[in-house]
Amino acid sequence: MKNIYFIISIFLFISYANTLQAQYAPPAGQQGTTAIHADSNVFVDWANECIVERGLIDISDYSYGYASFGIDDNGVSKAANDVVSLGDGGVAILNFNIPISDGPGWDFAVFENSFSDDFLELAFVEVSSNGIDYHRFNSISKTQQEVQIETFGFIDAREINNLAGKYRTMFGVPFDLSELKDIEGLDLTNIISVRVIDVVGCIFVDYASYDSEGKIINDPWPTPFDVGGFDLDAVGVIHNRDNTAVTEVVKNASGIIFPNPVNNYFKIAMDEKILHVKVTDMSGKLLSEYSNPNNNYFDTQLLPDGLYIVNISSENSLYTVKLVKK
Repeated sequence: MKNIYFIISIFLFISYANTLQAQYAPPAGQQGTTAIHADSNVFVDWANECIVERGLIDISDYSYGYASFGIDDNGVSKAANDVVSLGDGGVAILNFNIPISDGPGWDFAVFENSFSDDFLELAFVEVSSNGIDYHRFNSISKTQQEVQIETFGFIDAREINNLAGKYRTMFGVPFDLSELKDIEGLDLTNIISVRVIDVVGCIFVDYASYDSEGKIINDPWPTPFDVGGFDLDAVGVIHNRDNTAVTEVVKNASGIIFPNPVNNYFKIAMDEKILHVKVTDMSGKLLSEYSNPNNNYFDTQLLPDGLYIVNISSENSLYTVKLVKK
């Protein structure tokens, strides 16, 4: 009997340790995910120029040549599962008509074309406000480093943070410029370029890529095909220099939400009769909905801290407001 209790204790310990290990946002569609669908109304713009420097199909074997799938322009405009493959260590630089700017919450998102929630090809993300100096988001990989993930192997998205490619096709990985606020010389109101760099998922030190803590990043490798490496679909803009205010209005909205940021409730102040109110998360998932509300006060006590979208329909207009919960 003691042996049985001992085995159960070990099992529970391992399960607890695995829970601690997998501490980041889960795949798209699951509770707590940060994935944002390409159709979400949070996107105000998309990259208008993409310049790619291809990497090798297999960095350990030059005979395969360079990745060749897709063209540079596949990285521009809205995500549509139409990609350009970077290859091992390949680089893409994305430029924008209007510079990205730091606003409340996420500011832009990077899209890849994974066919599932656990076949993930990853990439570093960097930004520049002068087109010369690039600064990288701190990235974390808690995936084991001892056994190479094979060509069609799997990764737990919950063990990945701040790496593009964490989510399946049509779901972007969002990035918050405020994480880079202490970098001297980086103007967070004028991000003109985003640089995406393929993570070489090889665990051998001669070719390995490392996260911000100096750990080897293990992802499917080699991928000896013309579609090898990170497959860039798009970069969507959430905040740029034209829309960094918390409140965004469509169709000449005159109403406002307050308080914003909100704690336990918000109020809608407008002259027109409110017909319908929807609150969604940044991925577009519906959280609460009201038809012909009796008053203009709306409860937010059950919402975790974060950024939300409030869609308001009145007699004559439609309004979209970004709501911050603190």
